[in-house]
Amino acid sequence: MGLKSFLSRPLAAYTVRQYQQWTPRPELAQQRILQELLQRGRATAFGRDHQLGAARNVREFQQRVPVRDYEALSPYFERVKQGEGSVLWPGKPLYLAKTSGTTSGTKYIPITKDSISNHINGAKDALLHYVHYSGKPQFLDGRLMFLSGSPELEEVGGIKTGRLSGISNHHVPAYLRRNQLPSYATNIIEDWEQKLDRVVDETLDQRMTLISGIPPWVQMYFDRITQRTGRPVGEVFPAFQLFVYGGVNFEPYRRKLFESIGRAVDTVELFPASEGFFAFQDQPDNPGLLLLADAGIYYEFIPAEQFFEPNPPRLTLAEVELDRNYALVVSSNAGLWGYSVGDTVRFVSLRPHRVVVSGRIKHFLSAFGEHVIGEEVEQTLREALQQFPEAEVVEFTVAPRVSEAGAEPSRHEWLVEFAQPPRDAAAFAAALDAGLRRRNVYYDDLLAGNILAPLLLTPLPAGAFQRYMRSQGKLGGQNKVPRLSNDRKLADGLLGI
Repeated sequence: MGLKSFLSRPLAAYTVRQYQQWTPRPELAQQRILQELLQRGRATAFGRDHQLGAARNVREFQQRVPVRDYEALSPYFERVKQGEGSVLWPGKPLYLAKTSGTTSGTKYIPITKDSISNHINGAKDALLHYVHYSGKPQFLDGRLMFLSGSPELEEVGGIKTGRLSGISNHHVPAYLRRNQLPSYATNIIEDWEQKLDRVVDETLDQRMTLISGIPPWVQMYFDRITQRTGRPVGEVFPAFQLFVYGGVNFEPYRRKLFESIGRAVDTVELFPASEGFFAFQDQPDNPGLLLLADAGIYYEFIPAEQFFEPNPPRLTLAEVELDRNYALVVSSNAGLWGYSVGDTVRFVSLRPHRVVVSGRIKHFLSAFGEHVIGEEVEQTLREALQQFPEAEVVEFTVAPRVSEAGAEPSRHEWLVEFAQPPRDAAAFAAALDAGLRRRNVYYDDLLAGNILAPLLLTPLPAGAFQRYMRSQGKLGGQNKVPRLSNDRKLADGLLGI
């Protein structure tokens, strides 16, 4: 055992004890954080506009601060971008995290002196929890690969600006930086495929122990490794122990990734976003993600089915229930106030409060009134793949096909890129339909009433999703393919590639 792995054990134990001080009563931490936010935010432009200084409790806060998304708050974000101070939070942000979100165009999310620790400590503490509960710190002695965006930053309004993963790269602890790959010179390459080849060059002869990134882009890296060597990743990197991921549901990618590795490795799931580091998998054998209730973020939860109502309920952490989908709303020491993140979560345990990410509130398919969500189609696909073990899926998305006069009936279209197609495509499509009908009563009613026809399964040629993402300037990095669309834009783009 090396020095780093040896020293990590007492640090991990200390970190877990610190978490255990607030996890039994996270609502107390949340009450304290809200009061701190109101105290710090009242002298800002936003605070004056919304009379934050007069808000004494959560209900008075909710009366003054409506739920809004990035577009609705954009006048304040624009003032921050222009270099104005104390707009949303005292002073100026340290950084602006630039992201081409899946629910809007380019966004510039402030990261302040107070909020940067949330991003850095969230990732660090996730690894320390893994060390503590698994008893396997050896990965810290090998090479750690973070497949991320460029760390090169520009300036907007006098504020350093870049991708969140690139910003975070500047804050990797010094004791890990010597282990880190890829190199800075490789990381700043903008062309994703050129960058990927350089990453392979730099890692191929290294003792890789941890690999981290968004699953579809890590899969591309694994494919390049196998193409170059003719061997599975687990043989090329025999010390590879831990895969850390976040950003998308892992399940649709799990089988192909592990087949590429050729053996089992441990995994840790994270829930990071430009708006904050919200949760991580704190125990290796528990798929739920511990919600970080003591990290400068105040959470509210809107029942997903009520989100688009004029005045939906805004629940506190003390009011949530198990197994119900909620839209996530945050206020934080980054200067976000009543901010709709766009993600939906479902609590799988209370005390400690653990969630799974169930989808995006704006990523749903309800062209016919069915309101299908991402979690439903992902679970349906996973079930179908279990029934057809020969099939392998690279990527997929679902869109509506609305009937026109004299044309084919209305239905859902599943656009799927297979690495290996099912032996019986019609039976596979029928399994998808059956699975979705079990999970969504509205979809079941529409098919039973012959309002919708059974779904259309459209196999796409190899590389279709990569070519489409490249055409949109979104290949690699932190970009994700929406699972569901309520229109045909993505589907028609894929079919036109």
